[in-house]
Order: sequence, then structure tokens, then C-alpha cells
Amino acid sequence: MDKLAMLGGTRAVPRTHKIKAWPAVTPEDEGAVRRVMAGGRFTSASAGEEEVSSLEREWALKVGTRHCVAVSNGTAALSLALAALDMEPGAEVIVPALSFIASAVAPLHVMAVPVFADIDPLTYNMSPRAVEAAITPRTRAIVVVHLHGLPADMDEINAIAARHGIAVVEDAAQAHGAQYRGRQVGSIGTINSFSLNVSKNLATCGEGGLINTDDDALHRRALMARQFGELLPAKGERSYVAHMLGWNQKPGAIQAAFTRSQLARFDLDDKTRDKNVRALLGRLAPLDGLITPAVPDDRTHAWHILRFRVDPVAFGLPDHLAGPLRGAVMRALRAEGVPVSPYQLMPLPGQKVFRERLGFGGYPWALPGARTPSYAVEDFPHTLRVIEDSFTLQKAHLHPGAGPLLERYADAFTKVWQHRDTLAGHAEGASYQTPWERADEIAAAEWAAATG
Repeated sequence: MDKLAMLGGTRAVPRTHKIKAWPAVTPEDEGAVRRVMAGGRFTSASAGEEEVSSLEREWALKVGTRHCVAVSNGTAALSLALAALDMEPGAEVIVPALSFIASAVAPLHVMAVPVFADIDPLTYNMSPRAVEAAITPRTRAIVVVHLHGLPADMDEINAIAARHGIAVVEDAAQAHGAQYRGRQVGSIGTINSFSLNVSKNLATCGEGGLINTDDDALHRRALMARQFGELLPAKGERSYVAHMLGWNQKPGAIQAAFTRSQLARFDLDDKTRDKNVRALLGRLAPLDGLITPAVPDDRTHAWHILRFRVDPVAFGLPDHLAGPLRGAVMRALRAEGVPVSPYQLMPLPGQKVFRERLGFGGYPWALPGARTPSYAVEDFPHTLRVIEDSFTLQKAHLHPGAGPLLERYADAFTKVWQHRDTLAGHAEGASYQTPWERADEIAAAEWAAATG
């Protein structure tokens, strides 16, 4: 049995095996950028600009919606999608307790109150039962995050929303190309959003976002919201008349052109990524005590992030040592050359902005009639447990040429699992803080350093 690298043994993943850069940049991508530079039209407000409108048509066709609006970034896409719904200040928006913070601050951007719902511990997406329990007379929308690239239970959530007259907004920032019961994500909700951040499966050379809908009125409002409330004509003079409150969230033509070039090979890259990841998971599935991502038969996974959980019982440990065991496994894998990491250290309701009601000087919570929901992290036990016992693999697997590297990662997992007794001993003797306690300490230190 090879000695663990963290105890002085040889790494399972040689240092010569590097993560391939993502996004992969091809001569076609570079040519698309040069095309914009030569044309001199750089934003969607430039007369005669065609890259942005072409991306919108192509992505609407890909997703299967009538409309698409390109914007400056993924958070803007989610905020403007909510703005298009024209909710009154103090309205409530249900969001999952486990996601990137953009999912929950977007409601604040439109003066809505985020209300959190716990997740399903198998899919990591918001539980329909928890969604229904979170609904109040003030609920106006549900933001459904397809976390890590796995679609949420959209039929169940849509049925709940329909019973209560609530809009559904898909946050598909991590799920480009994923399908749920034969439909592309981003086409199932009322109005939906994607991110084109450089880290995403469909990326741009920086930041970008997309909004999809079948609703003509919502499409028009999203268009106005991105451009100061104006309706820009396809031809003719610009009126500079604001028809509604708007922002300046225009996309850049260079980013649109780059994404269009990436989109041309997206399906092939997606297929290759799926093959590579499934090969990795096939090798890891037999490892006792390692819980690999589950994919229900009625949907596909975009594999943006891979989350793994550890089962302390399989290591001969009591359940309360799940967190220390996860820490020991992460240390061992990192030493072997596998760049595993946590994804979110605390449930979203534990973030300072919600816990201390920071928002806009205490608003929207301070609005007359607005409700202050509970943001106590202990109210979200499934989210706490998943954060406690899981770790993730991010970005390393996105490049279609990552197959050989993932084979080495599988070797590393297998090696580490041969030393389960050693890892159990480390877990038993470790000093330990929960991730959310550690996050609070890190945040306090950051704030102290920034403010002197």
C-alpha cells in the first residue's frame, strides 16, 4: 500500500499533470473578438451592432424560448428578471439556503425580502416541501437554483407556484444545457437567468448574463431594465425616453462574440465533459463511505461542480465526526494533488447581509408591512449537514481534454480510501470548527484588517 502523500509518500497526481485552462480559447474565439474590434461597435446600444442580438437569437433557439436578453453579468440577469416581474417593495422571494450569494441578494436589489428554503440532501436543490412551507401571502416569486448543474424538481415547484399565483425564476447559472424531463433548463420557469462568467460551462472572456422567457411583456421589461428604462429601436433615432426605472446593465459586443464562438462547440464539449465525469464517478462509486453525485433518471447534469459527501459510519466513526472526517479526507486528497475545496462555508441565511438586515439601511425589512423571516442557520438542517460533510471539485473537469487528469484523480481517491483507518484516526484526534463558525472568524479578521 502506497504511503499517503500527506505523510511523506509520493503524490498520486504528478505535478506535471496540470489543470487545463478554462475556457479553452481557440483561433475561432480570437477571430470573433477581432471581428468586433474591426467593426467598432462595442455595446448593445451601438447603432448597427449585431453580436449581442445574434447571441440572443441563438441562445433563445438553444434553450427553446421565444426571447432572450443579454446583460452584463449573471447577477444582473437574475436581478433584472425579478425587476421585470414588477413586484412591490417588501414582497417576498423564496430562495434556497444553499447557493452562491447572488441568488439571494438579487431580491434585495429590487427591494424584495429573501425567504430561505432548505434543500433536498440528495440533489442539493431546494426541496418542494420546504418551498411550500415558506410561502406566505406576501410571496411573489420563487428563485429555483439548479445547483452545480443538476435541475431542480421543476414540475413540483411549478405546480406549487401555480396554486399560489407565484412566478418561478430559474437561476440556471451553473446548468447550461441541462435537461429536465426533456426540456432545457431556462425554459421552464416564468423568466429565467444564466451566467456567462469566465468560470461557467458556457463562458465569455469576462462577465455576461442571459435572460430567457416566452412572455412578450416580461421580455420588453427586461430589455428596458438593462438600458435605463429605454426602448432602443432596431433602426432610427434613439429617443432617450425612460419608460420605467432602469439600470445600465448592457453587455459588451466582445463578450457576446466570444460566447457565440464558444456556443458553436458547446454541445460537443458538453458531451465530452459528461463522458469524462461519468468515467470518474464510475471509478469512485465503489468506494465505501464516499457519496458521489446522484442524478435522477428524468434529468441530465451539466457537471459544473462535483460535490462529494463522506459517511462517517462507513469509517467506523460516530455520526458527529462527519465534519472532522471531511476535513481529513480533503487534506489527504489535496496532498495527493486533487484540488478539492468547500463550496459555501455557511447557509445563505447565515451571511451577515441577511442576519444583520443590512440591505439598504435596513430596508426592505423595515418597510411598512414587510415581514422579517428567520435567518437562523439551525432552521436549515439539511443545508448544514451537506456543508458539514461534503467537499467539491471545481473547474478542473470542465475542459473536454480533462479525461486523463480525472483518471489520475480517481487513482488519488482510490489511494486515499486504502488508508481509511488512518483518516478515521485523524478525524478522531482533530480539533474542529464547523465551516460556518470558521467563516465567521475569517469574516471578522477580514473586516478588522480592512477597517484598521
